[in-house]
Amino acid sequence: MKFLAVVCLVALGFLISDVGAGRHGRGRRNGKGERPLGTAGDDCLSFYYYQKSCPQAEDLIAKLMADIVSKDPRVPARIIRMHFHDCFVRGCDGSILLNSTSTNKAEKDAPPNNPSLQGFNVIDQIKQVLESQCPNVVSCADILTYAARESVALVSTTYSSSRNSTNNFSKSEALQNLPPPSSNVSSLIQKFASKGLSLEEMVTLSGGHSIGVSHCSSISGRQVNFKNSGKPDPTLNSNLAASLRQQCGSVSTVDKIVVMDTFTPTVLDNKYYTGLLQNKGLFTSDQSLLTDIRTLREVRGNSAIPSTWETKFVNGMTKMGEIQVLTGKQGEVRRKCSLVN
Repeated sequence: MKFLAVVCLVALGFLISDVGAGRHGRGRRNGKGERPLGTAGDDCLSFYYYQKSCPQAEDLIAKLMADIVSKDPRVPARIIRMHFHDCFVRGCDGSILLNSTSTNKAEKDAPPNNPSLQGFNVIDQIKQVLESQCPNVVSCADILTYAARESVALVSTTYSSSRNSTNNFSKSEALQNLPPPSSNVSSLIQKFASKGLSLEEMVTLSGGHSIGVSHCSSISGRQVNFKNSGKPDPTLNSNLAASLRQQCGSVSTVDKIVVMDTFTPTVLDNKYYTGLLQNKGLFTSDQSLLTDIRTLREVRGNSAIPSTWETKFVNGMTKMGEIQVLTGKQGEVRRKCSLVN
């Protein structure tokens, strides 16, 4: 189902049309080095920010993403996840795109991101095209945000924004800020609260696990030797456990991948919650949402009414996209997304 949400200042803005995401830039600057582009002091970040400086930017990104996804349907899930991981470490500033240096290990090389986070080549490809059209105008942080919006549009929903990028990056900060798949519900609530996101928003954004794949190593042995018990996790659906044993074997073997949602693994929808209620959540962090009456209530509600979850997901992604965003002159527009200028 396609839907529309536009929020001022504290929103990325989710915009959709019959042919994909709406082409409406939103100006702002973010805090890790690249600025989400906007005017300092504005009460509301400006739409159509690139209308004069690079009017073709959003259409180019939309067309490039459509072409890339037509050749590789795994891309939307990868970009959505990348955007989430970027926003959770100091804010949505494109720092996840930076390469490690001899003196500083990058976020992308932290265990929560490496080797599972993929799709950096997609952002590099889009940046190269935009630099040929509008040199030093569209930030890497904005490109990632727009690409994530198009990704959601291409698999059911969408959103838009604009921002710039950062010079700062840290492997240790990724470890500190990103909740691991082994998290319990208390840890999840705390991690999201530290970013200004509520319990409801945490459960809503967990629905991002409705699409994409995971490495078997992230399952923490739930299918075969949970907590060194020699048995599967008793809270895991027995049929799913058997399937995971067949696909993954032991976590000590060469790593393999499995889908995160066995119902509709290539569609972003509320079937993730249907699976949870059948004990088919892939990660311990998924399963933990059933252990607290408050989160269980949210899971049931999201499972029951797809349109309600869709609206909440838009609002949650919107709010997440505003984490620690700064306005004014902070940051820079990087010429290459993997390197500071």
